[in-house]
Amino acid sequence: MSGSPAVVVGVDVGSNSVRALALDPDGVVLGATTAGYPGAAGWEPGHADPYAWFAATAQALAELRALVPGAARPAALCLGGQSPTTVPDAVPRSGIAAALTCRHPAGATGSPVEQHHAQHAALRAAHGPDVQAWQLYDWLAARFGAERAQSRWPGDPPLTGYGPIVATGSVVGTVGTGHDIAAGTPLVAGAQDAYLAFWAGGLDRPGRAMDPGGRTGGLAVAVPAGSPAADAYALPSAVSGIDIVGGPVAAHGLILEWLRDLTGRDVRDLLALAAEVPPGARGVLVLPYLEGERAPRWNRELRGEVFGLSAGSGPGELARAVLEGTAYGLAHIARELGARGARLDTLVCAGSPARSPLWCSIKAAVLGVPVEVPAETDLAAYGAALAAGAGARWWPAPGAGRAGDWPRPAMTVLDPEPRPEYAAGLRRFLDLGDAAQARLSVPADAGVSTRSGPDPADPTSSQPRLVEPNLSANLSEPNLSEEPTCPIR
Repeated sequence: MSGSPAVVVGVDVGSNSVRALALDPDGVVLGATTAGYPGAAGWEPGHADPYAWFAATAQALAELRALVPGAARPAALCLGGQSPTTVPDAVPRSGIAAALTCRHPAGATGSPVEQHHAQHAALRAAHGPDVQAWQLYDWLAARFGAERAQSRWPGDPPLTGYGPIVATGSVVGTVGTGHDIAAGTPLVAGAQDAYLAFWAGGLDRPGRAMDPGGRTGGLAVAVPAGSPAADAYALPSAVSGIDIVGGPVAAHGLILEWLRDLTGRDVRDLLALAAEVPPGARGVLVLPYLEGERAPRWNRELRGEVFGLSAGSGPGELARAVLEGTAYGLAHIARELGARGARLDTLVCAGSPARSPLWCSIKAAVLGVPVEVPAETDLAAYGAALAAGAGARWWPAPGAGRAGDWPRPAMTVLDPEPRPEYAAGLRRFLDLGDAAQARLSVPADAGVSTRSGPDPADPTSSQPRLVEPNLSANLSEPNLSEEPTCPIR
């Protein structure tokens, strides 16, 4: 590193905003900025204007340059972001929402590779058979000067028609002129932000887990490669020999936004009111299935439900029940993974929900494990900076290092404080969820065909729970910060 700039820059392109972050060789965050997308309010769900992504990225980098002088001429720049998302090369100008995001229905019930290919097919149908497809972060890198490339995490299946494969952490070109990053700065291949967040959160040894937060959320757990918990599909960790399994949920952050809009109170007020309500929410319980549920029920027909309302129930009880209900949802996934041999001993909370100590402490209590809260909650941006550092040869690329070879953001640890109200609430949550699913005349999504046994750690548990055969088959969705709407898939 002698004589080289002591800053690398990572960018996370989420569904609602861009986060740019400057990192030094010790892993210290020197500064971070966020920029929203112009015109996003007019986009149809599942569509986006890629030039708005570019404009927001440029704005975030310009503001980062003003905040951290070294960010104007970093040792390397890496862009990552939401996935599966596809940009066609036939985008004539800004203002056209031509890109298809992870919320688009094309291939939505398939694997990430299948969803990418379905998006490409939809774009060919719309723009002609010769349309080339790009992952969004590769398209953005090309706007800055990179060659056409398909950035892939080590072990990730290739995408047909998305360009030549380049491993995450490899240099794919240099920044051209006319940008807020110095011309000649190395551009480094990125990845979907789930991988980047797991890398930054240190999911590099068995037992470490993460809820990426954001508008959806979910649970990812590190296991030894080849673990029965992985079934036929698992995501490779940054460390060889470690896989990541788990599944996304549909609306853990979204349901708090729904309550905000319903009550007319902002999220901070709701969190303050929830803190005044005791554990158990005075009998109010929420099933957070506003848009169906993913793991572990895998049923798009489920809907949110509220139980236990009384004349004395108010916004505080509802807010507390929302926080507890989302923690029960994570515990439901943890039980299914535990039945397959995946243990969980530490949970890293990320995204905007991690900014609430109350929410994080509830998750710790319900899951019964310590919760680590990073000082930089957008772990995907931090992970993109790690990839930039690999391109600058500060540390190994993913797949080439061992646990502890990379820096991590500073963490605050919240120890669990188990409460009987939470144990009872979890049992009630599972029973009510089973009843809701049983009431549906429409069967669960294809592939939901097996059930796990009772939780051996809970003698009161006798009801089997639905589990998707490849529980981790949707783990490649991006981490949510400010906030992509598809956290882990």
